[in-house]
This record gives sequence, C-alpha cells and structure tokens, in this order.
Amino acid sequence: MKRLAPLLGPATVLSLAVTFVMGLWLTPPDVVQGQLVRLLYVHPALAWVALYVSFATTTIASALYLWPRTRTMTMDRVAYCAMEVSIVFIALTLITGSLWGRPAWGVWWAWDARLTATAIMLILELGYLALRRANDDAKVRARRSAVFGILIALNVPIIHFAVQWWKTLHQPATVLSNSGKVTVHGSMLWTLLLSFVAFTLLFFWLLRARYRLENQREHRRDAGLATVLEQRQREGL
Repeated sequence: MKRLAPLLGPATVLSLAVTFVMGLWLTPPDVVQGQLVRLLYVHPALAWVALYVSFATTTIASALYLWPRTRTMTMDRVAYCAMEVSIVFIALTLITGSLWGRPAWGVWWAWDARLTATAIMLILELGYLALRRANDDAKVRARRSAVFGILIALNVPIIHFAVQWWKTLHQPATVLSNSGKVTVHGSMLWTLLLSFVAFTLLFFWLLRARYRLENQREHRRDAGLATVLEQRQREGL
C-alpha cells in the first residue's frame, strides 16, 4: 500500500482529465436532454462517493473503533476525515443536482424525497463535526462520534430507496433499471463508469491528505501539551 500510495494522485488527475474530455467533447448529446446530459458524468459519481463510498469508510472505521479489539485512535481519525470529505461531496452533489434540476424540472430546488433526505444528511454531517468540538476528552469524543456516525449512515438506505418508496421528481436508477436492463450504452456508459472510478480515487486521495494533516495536528498538540506539563513541573520544583 505504501508503494501504491504515491500513484494515487497521478491516477486521480489522469482519470478525472479523461473523464472530462470524454464527457464534454467525445460523447454524443442525449436525444431528450441534449447537452444537459453532460452532467451525467459528474452528478451521479459525486452522489456515489458522498453517500456510499464515504459513509462505508466512516461506518467501518467507527465500528472498528467501537470494537474493543480494534479500538485505536487511527480508526477515529479515519472516520472523522472521511466525514469531512463526505461533506464536500454532498454539497457538490446538491449543487450539481440543482444545476441539472433547473432546466429539467424548471426549478432550482424541489422538496423531493431524495433531495430532502440528502439535505438532511448534510445537516447531520455538520452536526457530527459540531459534536466533535463539544468534548475535549479524546476517548469520549471518539466514542460518541463513532456512535453518531453509524446512526447517520442509517439515512443512506432512505436516500437510496426514496425514488421507489415515494413518488418523486428524481429519476430512478441511471445505469441499471429495476429489471436489470442497462439504460446507458456505448461511449456514454464507459464515460459514466470512468467517472465513478475517477471520483472514487479523488475521495481516497483527499482522505489520505486530510488524514495526514489531522495526524500532524494531533502530534503537534501532544507535543505542545507535553511541553506545557514539563514547564509546570519545573515551576513546581
């Protein structure tokens, strides 16, 4: 993994570049949506990372922290950093969805079941960050954050099945229909799949960078605390 880690950045940049070139110039316009279909190569991939990849990472890391045998502060930091990166992707998901919805639905925002549930998810994630600032005890903070992170993940199935449980404006599954039939073909399908790979690599690249920053911050804080304690001991002597 250490040998492959330096390749993550170049692979991310290359896959994103190819995705945008194919999405903007090489793939044909849609019969119904025309050039608006270009958002197909951005919006679904953002939602895929925001809801599934990031929350799978947060949930697994949180569960590993709560399990006594695998409880380490590394798992807490991974869950925390994944949640922060997820906020960025969910915000971009809502923004690109609004850009798509304005010409398609005639409005920037609609209280659609999937849109509303996704907006609630963003609010819950911000609440997660607020919870982490509410306690200075690292172990208490990590335990509470892990429990809350797993509870937030329960909203993911609601978002996923919202288009099936309720009558919504949002379109159903893009690549596969409920019957398992592929609804996207040719270069459009390959570009769409490449976008999923590209944005997934982007998530892990950002997660790795954010984790390294968080790790450095924790080490600086521990070193600063040790220095303060040493000064107080000298003063006492």
